Order: sequence, then structure tokens, then C-alpha cells
Amino acid sequence: MAENKTMPTGAPVDDFIAGVEPNRRREESTLMLDLMARATGLRPQMWGPSIIGYGRYAYTYDSGHSGQSMLTGFSPRKAAMVVYIVPGFAAFSGQLLRLGPHTHSVSCLYLKRLDRVDAGVLEDIVSTSVRAMQVRYPDWTPA
Repeated sequence: MAENKTMPTGAPVDDFIAGVEPNRRREESTLMLDLMARATGLRPQMWGPSIIGYGRYAYTYDSGHSGQSMLTGFSPRKAAMVVYIVPGFAAFSGQLLRLGPHTHSVSCLYLKRLDRVDAGVLEDIVSTSVRAMQVRYPDWTPA
């Protein structure tokens, strides 16, 4: 069975942030570190080469496939800041209306410009998402 490719690496988060391009996305990454610290109360950790994750939980699918993943995280991509809202967006319709310009998929929130979204709403979405994951996976760990 294939192993999960996105796992904690132990690489320094600050070193990753220092190399983020363009400069605006690097500055947004620093803002996201602060927002995520407030929203999660957890320390950041590199997951793979380009995702900054928070917390960890173990899962097992009905198929028997099991693995570990982060409770939440973000990745400063060139096209957009990607925020991982693992439980999805079904419970966030009201907040998404107030967030500002964004798009989303099943569990990824895409923000082209962080300065155009409501940081308080984003923080609320992340903290609510993390609490939901902590309830769903009571054996979660902070790292």
C-alpha cells in the first residue's frame, strides 16, 4: 500500500518562509504564521517541502488504508495562499460570505491576496476547523 507523501520533515519553518517568492507572498506567510498561532495554539511544522502544518491526527479508512495528516495548515503558492480546512466547508457558509475574495475546493481555501480578506473571519474558520478535528480525532497530537 502506498505511503502518504506529505509527512512532517523536520525542516525549519523559518528557512522555508525565507525562501518564499514573490516577496508579497513571503510577507503574507509571516502574517499567516501569526494568525495560525492564534487560531490553533500549536507550533508550525513543515509537512513535505511546501506545507506548514499544525497538529497531527491518525486516520483509518474503511478500505483499511491508514496514515497521519495535519489538523490544518497553509502553503504559500505563487498563485494563491492555500489554507487547508480539513473537515471541509459545509459548516462555514456564513463565514465564507464575509471572508472576502476567495475560492475553495473540498478542503482547500485559496486566497490570492491576504490583504483583501477579513483576517478575523479567516482565524475563526481555522480555529473552528481545528476544534472540529480535535473532537473527531480525540487522539490527535500537537506535533
